[in-house]
Amino acid sequence: MIIKVFGELPKDALDLRITVFVDEQGFVDEVDEFDSVSTHLVMYENEKPIATCRFFLKEDNVTYMFGRLCVLKEYRGKSLGREMLKKVEELVREKCGKAIILHSQYHAKPFYERCGFTQQGEIDYEQNKPHAWIRKDV
Repeated sequence: MIIKVFGELPKDALDLRITVFVDEQGFVDEVDEFDSVSTHLVMYENEKPIATCRFFLKEDNVTYMFGRLCVLKEYRGKSLGREMLKKVEELVREKCGKAIILHSQYHAKPFYERCGFTQQGEIDYEQNKPHAWIRKDV
């Protein structure tokens, strides 16, 4: 497995996000204004894109917003999401970031808690699906 880092949204990342978030989970608005200011990561197995995520710097210049983490269904349960997150944490530390926040789907919150994140505030809804703000200091 190899993780590649991109300064703009690559087609491989968009295709993965559409497969997971739109086709599987029923989200509608997959591309947003943050894609153009994000660093995007794509994990490949033998040149096949199998996982992706993104992150970008918040206005305070020390906190990074993480999101759009997804892994193809047939590759789930193999700790690939954790590998992607570890790579993002490494990149954030290299950029002198102090924390990572994200608006997690509620069903994914236990995964992030196992990775050291804690919930901040109450549950809310994005596109009619429960989410929670979570944070990790790096």
